[in-house]
Amino acid sequence: MINFESLLSFITLSFLLAVSPGPSNAFLMAQTFAKGKAAGMQTAFGFATAGVIHTILAVAGLSVILKTSQVAYQTVLIIGALYLVYLGVTSIIDSLRKPEVIHCELTNKKEKNIFVQAMLTEIFNPKVALFFLAFIPQFADSSLNTPVWLQLLIFGLLYPILAFPIDVLYVKSGNKIAGYFKHHPSAQQWIDRIAGSIFVVLGLRLVFEVF
Repeated sequence: MINFESLLSFITLSFLLAVSPGPSNAFLMAQTFAKGKAAGMQTAFGFATAGVIHTILAVAGLSVILKTSQVAYQTVLIIGALYLVYLGVTSIIDSLRKPEVIHCELTNKKEKNIFVQAMLTEIFNPKVALFFLAFIPQFADSSLNTPVWLQLLIFGLLYPILAFPIDVLYVKSGNKIAGYFKHHPSAQQWIDRIAGSIFVVLGLRLVFEVF
């Protein structure tokens, strides 16, 4: 149904993305520290739900493009590949700067529906939407009997499934994780470098395959 090599690559890269310190993880830990583990779990569920919604929207859009024109679909893939290269390069460049400790303060501590807040934050983040459009298609194999749209859907839904347990780990061990990155700032840099390098390799590989 799915190419095993692509699946392994997807799982590896998804893991690196999920554990890499960033705005989403900082938001998750901030909610946990300010309002408790229950709030952290709601945030994790919100992120996972947003991931499912992004997947459905991305697959629907890519499927329409695929039906319209194979050339148009390949163009989207190339743009997505270049976007991944851009993300990788910027991630590596950022890792060369002085590491920053994850900040876990909330500027607004008013009680809200945390699940909805987290979900909407992810859904309406254009960078997240662009990432799903660029990330998922790289693992689909048109030579398989499985329709491309179904492969896109499977990979897309796999990401929130893989990321959710890691988010839960952040919630359960938030203080320890934050403390570790505080005392070992170079760890954050190396995670960014590894993830960035994989982005670049993945994007360039697709570009070379097309041309």
